[in-house]
Amino acid sequence: MDNTRIYRMSFAGVYPLYIQKAERKGRTKEEVDEIIFWLTGYNPVSLQQTIDDKIDFEHFFKQAPCLNPNVSKISGVICGYRIEDIEDPLVQKVRYLDKLIDELAKGRSMEKILRK
Repeated sequence: MDNTRIYRMSFAGVYPLYIQKAERKGRTKEEVDEIIFWLTGYNPVSLQQTIDDKIDFEHFFKQAPCLNPNVSKISGVICGYRIEDIEDPLVQKVRYLDKLIDELAKGRSMEKILRK
């Protein structure tokens, strides 16, 4: 599978779509941000900087302060692929984020989404 498109997608372009998806289901931008902070270690200032710089997903995850050690608890199917079986590390990280946003939109509690 050619993952070049995912690598080059602008995080700033996808971020508003995450927020729209959450808000359509009665969730908030703050909850989306909390998920991103939990997953990547970004904070409000550093997240806004990545958005302002319009970096792509490859650099978004390369520049992330840390990947949460509990990401191994994220499992299931997203976009037709089982997350645990995705071999490309970057694509797997992007799909982790997609899965968490999906869980938010489906009404899961933040405690469960953040694997507490």
